[in-house]
Amino acid sequence: MFVADILKNKSAGVISIGPEATVAEAARLLAERRIGALIVLDDAGALIGVFSERDVIRGLAADGPGALDRPVSGLMTCEVVTTAPDKTIAEVMQVMTERRFRHLPVVADGALKGMISIGDVVKHRLVETEAEAQALRDYVLAGH
Repeated sequence: MFVADILKNKSAGVISIGPEATVAEAARLLAERRIGALIVLDDAGALIGVFSERDVIRGLAADGPGALDRPVSGLMTCEVVTTAPDKTIAEVMQVMTERRFRHLPVVADGALKGMISIGDVVKHRLVETEAEAQALRDYVLAGH
């Protein structure tokens, strides 16, 4: 399976926010959409960062409630690691595990195609594992 297979099963569109939005606005959007991270886009629509629940927590730990009034750009991850639709689930799992990421933007030909989460990856890996197990059961029951 590939990243493109995960994207096919996700709803279209990526939830994003601008860098000037406040942490409070971002936190509300995360809660409303029941997601763990937002793509941060500049005025031209270019990917400039990722803002996650972890960023909210780090901001609150460092600045207390005042962090909620700060712009997202002050807490977001600026050096964004991305993946491509043609990467395998195994490759993405390795990157997410090694880098301790829970969300990866998917980019192809310089354009943002979506975002995948560790939950998406695990779900697809479980489906893949169950299909492999069923194929083995079928093979054994067929008398091979």
